[in-house]
Amino acid sequence: MKRFAAGLAMAALAATSAQAALKPGAKAPDFTAPAYLAGAPFTYKLHDALKKGPVVLYFFPSAYTKGCDIEAHMFSEAADQFKAMGASVIGVTAGKTDQLQKYSADTKTCGGKFPVAADGDLKVAKEYDALFGPVVPLSNRTSYVIAPNGKVLHAYSALSPDQHIEETLGAVKAWRAKAPK
Repeated sequence: MKRFAAGLAMAALAATSAQAALKPGAKAPDFTAPAYLAGAPFTYKLHDALKKGPVVLYFFPSAYTKGCDIEAHMFSEAADQFKAMGASVIGVTAGKTDQLQKYSADTKTCGGKFPVAADGDLKVAKEYDALFGPVVPLSNRTSYVIAPNGKVLHAYSALSPDQHIEETLGAVKAWRAKAPK
C-alpha cells in the first residue's frame, strides 16, 4: 500500500509540475513565515527581502529527501552568484518542518547560505499555486524569481531539481542586465 501511495504521489507531482501557475508579470503574494538561517530561527518577510533586491523563492516537497537535498545543495553552491547580482534565495516547504533548523545549517543541504521557511499549513504554497497535488499535503518543486517591485519575473516547475538553479540564475541575470544601475 505504501508503494501505491508513493506512486500516486509521484504521478500527482508529475501532473502538476508541467508549469507554475503564477505567470511572469503577476503580483507575487506577500508572506511572512517562520524560518531558519544557519540554524538560527527568525521570521522571514518577503516584503522586507524585496527591499534589498530580487528574491528567488523556491518550493520543495520536504527536507531530507533525495531530490530536495540535491536542490538545496545546488542553491547553496550558487548562493554567492545570486548575492553578487543583488538577489536572495529562500526555500519554502511543508515537509518535515521540525527538521528545518538542522537542514538550514547542514553542509549537505543549505549549508547556512540561505534561509528555509516552514509552510506547515500550505498557505504560502496555495497562494503561489505550488501544491504537490490533491492527495499529498506538500508543496511541489516550483521556483520563482520575484522582482523588487513584487512582480513575478520567472516561474519554473519540474520534478527534477536539475534545472532550477540554471532557470532562476538566468532570470536574475536577465533582470540585472535590464535593471537601472
